[in-house]
Amino acid sequence: MKKAPLIDLRSFFAIALFGVIIILAVGCSSDSQADQGKPSEIRLDYAYYSPTSLVLKKFEWAKEVFGEEDIDVKWTLSQGSNKAIEFLNSDSVDFGSTAGAAALIAESNDVPLENVYIYSQPEWTALVTNEGSGIETIEDLQGKKVAATFGTDPYIFLVRALDSKGLTIDDIEVVNLQHADGGNALVNGDVDAWAGLDPHMAKHELESGSELFFRDIDLNTYGFLNVREEFAEQHPEYVEKVIELYEKARQWVLDNPDEAAELLAEEAEISVDVAKIQLVERTDFSNPLPGDEHVEAIMAAGNVLKNAGDLEEDDDVEALTNELINPKYAEAVIE
Repeated sequence: MKKAPLIDLRSFFAIALFGVIIILAVGCSSDSQADQGKPSEIRLDYAYYSPTSLVLKKFEWAKEVFGEEDIDVKWTLSQGSNKAIEFLNSDSVDFGSTAGAAALIAESNDVPLENVYIYSQPEWTALVTNEGSGIETIEDLQGKKVAATFGTDPYIFLVRALDSKGLTIDDIEVVNLQHADGGNALVNGDVDAWAGLDPHMAKHELESGSELFFRDIDLNTYGFLNVREEFAEQHPEYVEKVIELYEKARQWVLDNPDEAAELLAEEAEISVDVAKIQLVERTDFSNPLPGDEHVEAIMAAGNVLKNAGDLEEDDDVEALTNELINPKYAEAVIE
């Protein structure tokens, strides 16, 4: 019998090996495609200015839902919009809680985020001073030290309040402190006034006699839940699942206001009376769907910020707002 030529055997083995590689590659590709829409973990922030996030964390609903798919859930505390934006920008969280105008500034600075849900309409900021300070109007702030946290709604509120009286940040001395530190600085007499944030503001109002000398809910921008753009692009269905969980938490707060106040008090280490001021008197949870009213509010804030120099002269406020606010995920979830 004639032996098969060596070249034919080599060719046979090469073809066989190539076939195995193709099969494995196809299998791996199929597995990769199957897992493409599933993250290994979902990273959420929680904040004392976002009571629904506290509810969601407390009852571990996210852990329960995503645990069924072997997806880990990680929580990070945001002490202010500036911190939430830092976390989003550094890829430390997938979802971050901010004020709307703060998210707009982040958008103008190319932070890859988009607003997908409104966790509240709060009156969470006002201008605060100590009893007997002699400060009663916005004009009285000229030449005074005012504590505020750059990049947050209280700072933006301060800018807009000054603008309403023809004043600018240059007419005062801004002391950049995180929210809780700003409140303490006011009480200690280190500053003359403070652009406050609840629950710290309500706490000092009740316990230290601090006075809210200027309030305007229309100058407060909404509570925005933002997602990293990359996460939304890769896992759109999980954006919707997170919104579903936030909706569950929002409904729980509406159904259980007293228990929600107790939870906020426990988490933020404040009294229940302070928590009730924030939740009952100053926060509206009725409209979670991003829409025209939110666009208008952010554009109004953006125009003032542009005039104040917090946005660049060539920034298109309308375009930035439309890029920021993306209602499609919430529309798919909320009836």
